Amino acid sequence: MTSRMRLFAAGLFVLALFGALSTAASAADQPQTRLDAILARGTLRVGTTGDYKPFSFDNPATHKFEGLDIDMAESLGKALGVKVEYVKTAWPNLMADFTADKFDMAVGGVSVTLPRQRKGFFSIPYMVDGKTPIARCADAKKYQTLAQIDKPSVRVIVNPGGTNEAFARDNLKQAKIEVWKDNVTIFDQIVAKKADVMITDASETMLQQKLHKELCSIHPDKAFNFAEKGYWLQPDVSFKLFVDQWLHLAIETKEYQKISDKWFK
Repeated sequence: MTSRMRLFAAGLFVLALFGALSTAASAADQPQTRLDAILARGTLRVGTTGDYKPFSFDNPATHKFEGLDIDMAESLGKALGVKVEYVKTAWPNLMADFTADKFDMAVGGVSVTLPRQRKGFFSIPYMVDGKTPIARCADAKKYQTLAQIDKPSVRVIVNPGGTNEAFARDNLKQAKIEVWKDNVTIFDQIVAKKADVMITDASETMLQQKLHKELCSIHPDKAFNFAEKGYWLQPDVSFKLFVDQWLHLAIETKEYQKISDKWFK
């Protein structure tokens, strides 16, 4: 090898070494992503209210969360190779707990809304839903439209802090709106004739009419509005991309359908 060739080879080596060092330095300068943090921690923190069957329910008999979204969260944890840690929240506190970074994602029948979108990302939707009434079967014909419901004599019951209360207050100006703090026993109030009607997600009304033979879901196939459910994620692109791909595969491979059928049928 000539002196000139040796110098050229040495120059290439120096350039390659400089490039490698620059790449390593740049990588070190990059902030840790949410996905990196979850993998490093070994746990996925999942916020959920535990009061919204069939999506999320804090079972007092087992002291464990169960439901469609709980099974899906476990599937996501398995895909990530981490354990799932559940953080209990409540609908009135959901936004504050999310922005305080108490969990990496929120699940449990969370509706996609623009105010929530401002604070974080949503996964691709896994369900189309919308608000529809549920009432005692004997009174179902009386509450077909918002105009029929929005009367001073009608007692509308809502759970606090979520999209149900927001929808009722936006659309009902004359009906009596009562806030019932317990979303688990709220339907018992209608059965006991202490309230007349509740407007909630069509998916929930269809389940509750199975659990309460006295109650009927009113036109769940023709909801008052359009809504979607998704998983509410802390704002990190890499985390969202992973969750979206996992959810896409779960839908296409019928894993999601199998889990959904388990809880709805």
